[in-house]
Amino acid sequence: MKSEKNILIAFVLNLCFSVFEFLGGIFTGSVAIMSDAVHDIGDATSIGFSYFLEKKSRRQPDKRYTYGYARYSVLGGVITTFILLFGSAAVIVNAIGRVINPSPINYNGMIVFGIIGVVVNFIAAYFTHGGESVNQRAVNLHMLEDVLGWAVVLIGAIVMRFTDWALLDPIMSIGVAIFILINAIKNLKTVLDIFLEKTPDNISVDEIKKHICDIEGVIDAHHIHLRTLDGQNIYATMHIVTDCDPHTVKHLIREKLTEHGITHSTLELERSDELCHHKHCHIEHSGEHHCHHH
Repeated sequence: MKSEKNILIAFVLNLCFSVFEFLGGIFTGSVAIMSDAVHDIGDATSIGFSYFLEKKSRRQPDKRYTYGYARYSVLGGVITTFILLFGSAAVIVNAIGRVINPSPINYNGMIVFGIIGVVVNFIAAYFTHGGESVNQRAVNLHMLEDVLGWAVVLIGAIVMRFTDWALLDPIMSIGVAIFILINAIKNLKTVLDIFLEKTPDNISVDEIKKHICDIEGVIDAHHIHLRTLDGQNIYATMHIVTDCDPHTVKHLIREKLTEHGITHSTLELERSDELCHHKHCHIEHSGEHHCHHH
């Protein structure tokens, strides 16, 4: 799968670059580059997790996981997002420390590493861009963070090279960390909505009920549940009241649900004189919708 391959490319690039950064940090004596190396190793670890979980999420349903493994991809998104949150918080704390106690910086070394950093991380960001899974979006956010971080290092190093204003470095890194923090929180909300079985945002239960009730032969639709396993595929279960041919009615309902992007549906059919035993279904089958016969 494309998203797996992209995550793997990002992982390899990140891991190699982290090692390169450590050597660079020792060579230039730059604390900023050393701390970024630690941050990048954290990134590489979470991307490694994501790759493994994305691969697992492709497995077909079995007796142990009857709904399939799609949630593993979402779990990758959770892990990656939490690492991002902690990483951003650590960057902010570190930067505040450097505002209070500025440290000498090798500007020329920073400029060289800034250029290499932007190029390498831009390539990694390009490979993970436009991901369809929640997991891949979280990985892409990591890559974007690194591109921005290195752009800041580069611009900051050039400015400081000519002005010797060392405070600029921690101030800019705080700005980037806050930007990443906001995006990571948004990503976490999306992921938690999936785990909490929230109805997907782009779909309305009322609208679906109305469209199903417009189908010939359907008297009522109730006990409607909509959920997504991975942020992509939407599953629906519902009770349908009809006195018409069940095969025809089911076919028409499934067609209507597909129009709404619902890929998997479970329909329970009831006759109009049948009592629904579910405690939430105290409905009266009014004569508003009549079954049409041709």
